[in-house]
Amino acid sequence: MKELVEVLAQSLVDHPEEVTVTETDKDNEIILELKVDPDDMGKVIGKQGRIAKAIRAMVKAAASKTDKKVVVEIGQ
Repeated sequence: MKELVEVLAQSLVDHPEEVTVTETDKDNEIILELKVDPDDMGKVIGKQGRIAKAIRAMVKAAASKTDKKVVVEIGQ
């Protein structure tokens, strides 16, 4: 999951070297925290959050094989 979010975010931003994804595994939940350069926040979120929703939908589809809930958090 971590690699999927990383690749998606790096393809969207102007500063791909600034993209970091940290994965935290709790009981039956995986939290992926995506951090990008402040200048690229708009590109990752998109108008009305459409790109962020699409990223979350792709990760949710990829996680459907596991029994864990996956949460994608976007920050700076």
